[in-house]
Amino acid sequence: MQDAQLTLDLALTVRHDGDGGVADDLTDPAGLTAWVRARPGLAPPGYTADTAALAAVRDLRAAVRALFARSVPGEPSRADAGRLLPVEEAVARLNAAAARVPTVPVLDWPDAGGPVAHRRPARGEDELPSVLARSAVTFLAGPDRDRLRACHAPRCVRYFLKDHPRQEWCKPSCGNRARVARHHERHKGV
Repeated sequence: MQDAQLTLDLALTVRHDGDGGVADDLTDPAGLTAWVRARPGLAPPGYTADTAALAAVRDLRAAVRALFARSVPGEPSRADAGRLLPVEEAVARLNAAAARVPTVPVLDWPDAGGPVAHRRPARGEDELPSVLARSAVTFLAGPDRDRLRACHAPRCVRYFLKDHPRQEWCKPSCGNRARVARHHERHKGV
């Protein structure tokens, strides 16, 4: 899975709940288990989260969202406004999680090409937070970070990667809500 998408997916486990509030997809180990299993290859088959993994991933997500808030032009997501970690703490959490599991060299040799060497985390109990943290480090230090935006549509708390120069919202429904809100505001006193 691409680093940008995996990191964005982690941040988007905090989302609008449909009633004007914020929902969290990672409130219990079952939520983390479902989230991981929806991303094949992220963890070993049959992965089941426990409370320690949940706490580690939630801590990492808080760091990622704090660093997202620093990365976006303008205001961060409203879900983060009152509870952002200091940048130094967020960076320290991210780096600590990335360092939890050593990497090992792995050789791939596809039928239609030559051998390719890369590094893969060694299997271990802290593998998931480490993989997520390394993905976040790669994304935040890479060129895709410049496309990161916070959606400012009414009730939205998401971050997104801007794919078009005129893109302002994370999805069309947010654009519709923003236009309706502007229309309502213009015609409120009429």
